[in-house]
Amino acid sequence: MDSALIKTCEAEARKWLASPIYDDDTKAEVKAMLESEDKAALVDAFYQSLEFGTGGLRGVMGAGTNRMNKYVVGKATQGFANYINKAYPEGGKSVVVGHDCRNNGRLYAETVAAIFSANGLKVYLFEGLRPTPEISFAIRKLGAVAGVNVTASHNPREYNGYKAYWADGAQVLAPHDTGIIDEVNKVQIEDVKFEGNPELISIIGGELDYDYMSAVKEAIIDQDVIHRQQDLNIVYSPMHGTGRVIVPLCLRSWGFQNINVVPQQMTIDGDFRTVVSPNPENAEAMTLGMRLGTKLNADLVIASDPDADRLAIVCRNPEGEWVIINGNQTCMMFCYYIIKNKIALGQLKPTDFLVKTIVTTEVIAEIAKKNGVELRDVYTGFKWIAREIALSEGKQKFIGGGEESFGFLPYDKVRDKDAPASICLICEIAAWAKDNGKTLYDLLMDIYVECGFSYEKTINVVRPGKSGADEIKQMMADFRGSKAPREIAGSKVVLTKDYQTLVATDAEGKQSPIDMPATSNALQWFCEDGTKVSVRPSGTEPKIKFYTEIKGKMQSAKDYNRELVKAQAKVEQFKAQLGL
Repeated sequence: MDSALIKTCEAEARKWLASPIYDDDTKAEVKAMLESEDKAALVDAFYQSLEFGTGGLRGVMGAGTNRMNKYVVGKATQGFANYINKAYPEGGKSVVVGHDCRNNGRLYAETVAAIFSANGLKVYLFEGLRPTPEISFAIRKLGAVAGVNVTASHNPREYNGYKAYWADGAQVLAPHDTGIIDEVNKVQIEDVKFEGNPELISIIGGELDYDYMSAVKEAIIDQDVIHRQQDLNIVYSPMHGTGRVIVPLCLRSWGFQNINVVPQQMTIDGDFRTVVSPNPENAEAMTLGMRLGTKLNADLVIASDPDADRLAIVCRNPEGEWVIINGNQTCMMFCYYIIKNKIALGQLKPTDFLVKTIVTTEVIAEIAKKNGVELRDVYTGFKWIAREIALSEGKQKFIGGGEESFGFLPYDKVRDKDAPASICLICEIAAWAKDNGKTLYDLLMDIYVECGFSYEKTINVVRPGKSGADEIKQMMADFRGSKAPREIAGSKVVLTKDYQTLVATDAEGKQSPIDMPATSNALQWFCEDGTKVSVRPSGTEPKIKFYTEIKGKMQSAKDYNRELVKAQAKVEQFKAQLGL
């Protein structure tokens, strides 16, 4: 390990020990890292400061500049407050603060509220844990200029985080994101106003819950189908998080009567003792739900992640076995149902549009094309979907948008992915399918037959610490240079899109511009056979992600397994090609 780097980190750690600001527990943790012969933990804790990425501030909890703790949260909030006060020098502005079920969540949220209030901002602090989409909703409902939700979403139990929102209820975009970072970087720990002004802090709760639930009901497309299938057998799990009260209430307000919850996962638990990781992308997290679903002969099993912005769906195949619907398939079903049923009910307008991220399945593009609906492609991160809604306000109507990572937004009342609304709508879709003698699985097969088969697989390569960050940086440089693939799994690369330069290059070297609102450290390769591979470093986790999509054709549902096996073999071929 670099000795100069170790010395720099040791010097930073000693500042923490010398300062009267840090508490005794924090100092004890720092002292233990300094005294340890293995300096890896010290370097990882102090080699950098946490920065806002695609999802905000997020990291492992503990002492250090590169950790989530009261002091890093404090510096971020002081910088955020400074930026808000510069943006609104006339004063008198308000912010919304919330948190989820994670350990230290209430501590960090109260710290955020205190600092905002000490800087002259009125604070609306939720009385307890609330879903991320409700924080977004509350910002707009209360006329706040910004907000913070303390959450690490679906990350492992060791993590916590900090999502920063602007006046539109969306996570911050340029120029606000870089502007906030600049202000945060100017802040010294001595500058942070930890002592709050209680007179500027208002506790909110039930009144906003009611308003949010009323807004969620606006996502209903066909109330009649819900009425006919009101006894749809639903099993739901909040995964110990913020959906535990509001999701069952929302489902009941839509008209569903047969709602069963997973009791072991209804407890608020920042250690997430019933799962390895509270991530709906992991099949293991759905085990208890499927077990209860089998016992109750449920039609579907659904779950939300700890901050209730993502959802997971499990349904039955023709053999009666539980099948987990992945994020791409979830997004496909939402888009398909929204379009088809708005057409059937005469609700679809020429100005309606959908949004997906560039790494999400292209089957959605085919669904939109077949039905004459505008589809927009944006960068990964729901703030980009929110941007499209804002740009079109008053001119075109947003009817749905999503991404491959189990997030969807079916209406325009919120500016972030919304599990309560999406869970209610997927139950409406299941009711519609049942009304037609089908399951969600049957609906998925219908989409593949009509619009083409597609298999998507995300490959996560985790590289923690500074050495990992350096390795990821080098991998991206190599893919732009000597290791740029000419073929993927035997199919020729016919187009490369580099979002860092906003240039697309075909197989003959001809270049054309890419129309996107900003640059991004992402690459995409498109092949002759329809294969698409996207690669990007995560903005919130120490990993690089490869999003693969393999195409195929189905004449009937019987062809699914054949196409699936072929596609999976291609993904394995690609992994071997890159040595993953």
